[in-house]
Amino acid sequence: MRIIALPAFVASARRLGWRKPLVAATILTTAAAVVAARSQEVEGAFLPSPVRAVSTVPTSGPSTGDQNPYGVAFIPHNFQTGSGPLNHGDILVSNFNNAKNLQGTGSTIMQITASSNTANIFFQGSTGLGLTTALGTLQYGFVVVGNGPTTDGTAATAKPGSLLVVNNKGQLVQTIANSWINYPWDMALIDEGDHAIAFVSNALDGKVNRLEFKVSSSGLTLQHAATVASGYVHKADPVALFDAPTGLVYDSQNEELFVASTGDNAVFAVRNAASRTSSAGLGRIVYQDDKHLHGALAMTAAPNGHLLVSNNDTINSDPTQPSEIVEFTLSGDFVKELSVDPQQGGAFGLAVATGTDTARLAAVDDNTANLLIWTLNLDN
Repeated sequence: MRIIALPAFVASARRLGWRKPLVAATILTTAAAVVAARSQEVEGAFLPSPVRAVSTVPTSGPSTGDQNPYGVAFIPHNFQTGSGPLNHGDILVSNFNNAKNLQGTGSTIMQITASSNTANIFFQGSTGLGLTTALGTLQYGFVVVGNGPTTDGTAATAKPGSLLVVNNKGQLVQTIANSWINYPWDMALIDEGDHAIAFVSNALDGKVNRLEFKVSSSGLTLQHAATVASGYVHKADPVALFDAPTGLVYDSQNEELFVASTGDNAVFAVRNAASRTSSAGLGRIVYQDDKHLHGALAMTAAPNGHLLVSNNDTINSDPTQPSEIVEFTLSGDFVKELSVDPQQGGAFGLAVATGTDTARLAAVDDNTANLLIWTLNLDN
């Protein structure tokens, strides 16, 4: 889900003399519950020990009752906030379920403000939406979110969906629907100013497609598209709705796209992802670990150069390792795991924002509609 250029994070970490993170808790609600750590600190690991959670339900204003938070995205410093409600450092969270807890029917994006530590509705869509883990921002002041709708909360009624473009005031300005978008389960959005690339993982056909856009103040214009990877397991799941390719992280220096495939329970790498004109198939396996992976799901990059992947707990299920986020190296070595909920099925979207001397990790617990946030001091 996260838009990452791995070398930039690695370079930042090296400049800062990266060592084991020192955790400073960001507590956004007094009702938040403490989550216990499941593993010891590991030298060189990015994942912290858990602290407290913040509810993504609005603390003020009207509430739609949406549930099952999925996507997570930080508002970066180059984002044009204009006169809208968003500020740099805020966090956005997309909701996949409605008040009746039906999957593929959530229509809100929540804003968690960096200044007042409150959660409010940033975007309220119409009925017929299901906002997925595909969530990202563009510096022109746009928020792009995947829409994977169902009519009754089951995979049998899932429609191909679209990408929604929302402006910095929380207003829908564009709906992008075409044959390249087939239930957008997740996305890596590469922001190049007046151009952008969206790598989209599709739940209905198991493909990852590259969509190239021209970006202007009026919105996005599709210029080119191609399938870069295919053949991933994609099937209906009564609990998770779909087991399909999900988390995407792009390494701009090596032009390599990392793909977390839930049904394959593995992370793959696709070469020449930004330029290839035909599918690379699955790509090469980067990480496959039946001991620690339990349905590889959303994914992001850490500033130490490692990858972080959540697990849906319906594949290779292990009740003794519930709701885990797993940290691993690009060479496929396990580093650490972290549980965000004592029950299975809680881990999903996650994102990292790196500053001059701190990094922030945000991860949803969709069992409780909470967002866990850590502020990590990059020890100099």
